[in-house]
Amino acid sequence: MTLSSIHKFKLRFNMDIRELTGLRGKVAVVTGGGDGIGRGCALVLAAAGASVVVSNRTLSKAQDVVKEITGSGGKAVAVECDVANDSHLDRLIDTAVDTFGTVNILVNNAGLGGGGRENPFNIDRAYVERIFAINVIAPWKLCRLAAPHMQRSGYGSIVNITSMSSINNDPNMAIYGSSKAALNHMMSNLAFDYGPMGIRVNNVGPGATRTRALSSVLTPEIERQMLAHTPLKRLGEVADIAQAVLFFASPMSSWVSGQTLMVNGGGVQTL
Repeated sequence: MTLSSIHKFKLRFNMDIRELTGLRGKVAVVTGGGDGIGRGCALVLAAAGASVVVSNRTLSKAQDVVKEITGSGGKAVAVECDVANDSHLDRLIDTAVDTFGTVNILVNNAGLGGGGRENPFNIDRAYVERIFAINVIAPWKLCRLAAPHMQRSGYGSIVNITSMSSINNDPNMAIYGSSKAALNHMMSNLAFDYGPMGIRVNNVGPGATRTRALSSVLTPEIERQMLAHTPLKRLGEVADIAQAVLFFASPMSSWVSGQTLMVNGGGVQTL
């Protein structure tokens, strides 16, 4: 390869980078998008050019995120959605299609449980069923609803927010941890089912990330112990997780499917 051809290749590569990470013309649905990691995902996908359907159980939170997006020149709509309610899931996808024409990207972020609060003697069957309904069944149902639209549009990426708890062993985390482990395995198998439809399925597993949920259980001593097992010596920020979601949502990862990426500073953080 001559110097001239190398120079041309670099110019072409640099130009293509914007296309590989850009989502202009794509439509993204984000569950639990009104706060924390979900909000971060909605904002980064909008910044990359996607039209974003921000769903949240509390509508006002979703509306606040939509205001942030539209205030920066992006396109977004808010939808009230309890992911444990089948009719809400139907309405969420219908709203995306009615408003923006299709669904290309689905971020299953809404979740419940964790925080080391699951003493096995203080929880009942109803609690277990609700955790699995939100963390496993709802993502499965949304995938089914969104997949035909993704196939027709010619572009589909499903990104599920799992957890380090899916691979860690911690006290009082059995139900949440097992629900996220189930999500991991279910989605790695669904990647085979949806792959022939042109749909990629991947998971992002946040380590200890500075959100309102973490702040409710984080103490200086717990943080010190977490950092002792974190090579990069800091806790995660919402942007760290959202940027990993952008990688999976964008054409940059066009030959990546069935994968779980743990975003954890290279270590293991436990409560």
